[in-house]
Amino acid sequence: MKLTLKEKIAYGLGAVGKDMVYMLSASYILYYYQDVLGVSAVAMGIILLVARVFDAFNDPIMGVLVAKTKTKWGKFRPWLFIGTVTNAVILFLMFAAPPSLNGGGLIAYAAVSYILWGVTYTMMDIPYWSMIPAFTQVGKEREGMSAMARTCAGVGSAIVTIITVMTVSLLGGMATARSTDNVTYNYTTAGSPTTVSVIALDETKAPTGKSVEYGIENNVNISFTASKTELESSTAYNESNTKFIINVDGITYRASADETSKACTIDFAVDDAAKGETMLAIYVNEADIADFENPSKLDVEIVSTRQVERYGYKYYSLLVAIIFVLFTVITCVGIKEKSTVDMKTAGIGEMFKALVQNDQAMTVVVTIVLVNISTYITNNLLIYFFKYDLGGVNWEGNYTLFNTFAGGIQILSMMLIFPFLRRFFETVKIFYVAVFSSVLGYIILLIMALGSVNTVVPFFVPCFFIMAAVGVLNVLCTIFLANTVDYGEIKNNRRDESVIFSMQTFVVKLASGIAVMIASVALSIFNISDSNKTIEAIDGSFIEGLKLAISKMEPNVVASSSIVGLRLTMTLVPILGIIIALIVFKVKYALNDKKMSEIISELKKRAFINEHKNQE
Repeated sequence: MKLTLKEKIAYGLGAVGKDMVYMLSASYILYYYQDVLGVSAVAMGIILLVARVFDAFNDPIMGVLVAKTKTKWGKFRPWLFIGTVTNAVILFLMFAAPPSLNGGGLIAYAAVSYILWGVTYTMMDIPYWSMIPAFTQVGKEREGMSAMARTCAGVGSAIVTIITVMTVSLLGGMATARSTDNVTYNYTTAGSPTTVSVIALDETKAPTGKSVEYGIENNVNISFTASKTELESSTAYNESNTKFIINVDGITYRASADETSKACTIDFAVDDAAKGETMLAIYVNEADIADFENPSKLDVEIVSTRQVERYGYKYYSLLVAIIFVLFTVITCVGIKEKSTVDMKTAGIGEMFKALVQNDQAMTVVVTIVLVNISTYITNNLLIYFFKYDLGGVNWEGNYTLFNTFAGGIQILSMMLIFPFLRRFFETVKIFYVAVFSSVLGYIILLIMALGSVNTVVPFFVPCFFIMAAVGVLNVLCTIFLANTVDYGEIKNNRRDESVIFSMQTFVVKLASGIAVMIASVALSIFNISDSNKTIEAIDGSFIEGLKLAISKMEPNVVASSSIVGLRLTMTLVPILGIIIALIVFKVKYALNDKKMSEIISELKKRAFINEHKNQE
């Protein structure tokens, strides 16, 4: 009996919610802990990679538990529901780190919450994908269901990719406005020794040597709004983690010029707000430094945006978690396990032996790892690229615009491009087309990187080729894995859905862990973060670091070498990974359409023979 539309929708919604959660964690956990909370990028990279190594043991065990489960609700749905609820709770806790935590305590919190997130995600992800052979028929129905589920998963990923930054800003702004944790400190009334340095830059953003310095007694009024926690610690601020407005004798300066204001950037170092130990550096165009030479009044208002993002990710993760649970409930209610596949459960040793014996499954696993590492590196660095490379006061809007385009292409690729190509080509040839498209996109991106393109629209071109390939490859990987289940039954006389699909969960998370580690090392090497673009604390003092930066006349910009390094990491490493994946697949994968037809025929013969034996 064929699947009904209601069943297809129910199963598809589960994929939407599941991948919304996964994309939020995979793409934003590094940014949240490193950029928003200040955890070392390398420390976060190690945490995420260690968590994935832990999953090497957790995922296969989960596959065995699913295989052994027998309840009146079926083999898969109980685990799907339990895993979803627990994962939703951990997701919220992971993005709701207590503001009182810092240093080692914050690192420990990140490590524990992320490992628990991985465990609970496995708990629901394995049964979700393992359900496909249990309620679909071998052949076109299974392939169609796999493609549809992957399309829905892509929709979930795209939704989070598109709306996260703007939604976090909106929710965070609303929560911060109601928060009693914010404090505005006025450095005029404090009578602090705050000093101001105004530094002139030329057209290339290099210092010209012209500067003006004066103390707070020169009619300077500086107010700074931040959380209580921020004000109790030494911190460096700039245009990436603050919103500011400067008024000098009626002339307005902001991070971006408009009809009523001029453009500037700032460095603001806070060592001890209670004592008023602060220092402000203002970087302006050479023609504008005259405005600051003898001001009768200088008003500066600075508001930290870290609190906005902290609250924003907290409430946004709660929203995603609720949607996740709701959609999974619909899946559990709407899908019935029409056929309970006779799965021979295996011990851990037997299970790994079976996986090693299934050479086609291992080939697909290696291919998935390499492809996903390549794309996840780009995904993890993309927000830094827009924030610190293209930059600008509207970086969030440009980031959202780009992701809207990218998400749309990925969804259209799964819904339209893959079905269209499938009418003319077998799946293996479609894989080669997708790989070529991806490499072409990255080569174009590399050329643009070396050409220092600094506007968002031209990047739509490589985005089209890369995301179209990602969409097609997402569908293909699930189809290839489902094929290896049938292949394994022929070769090993056992259907290992849970074992093989547990490997899918593991390798996807392993790929994200390796990608995050590579991205974190790149961020550390190229010194790209929100508070130490040029200011380095000296003996715990950001003021001393800022004084040193000013003495060297270093403007608050990411170094050009850092920009080049960021762009090369986003292009050359993925190209290398995809090419290696292509070589592995071409040499090892043998389950083309002709081979699968032979396997399906053999399985039908075996089923027919077994049925007659049972009747006798």
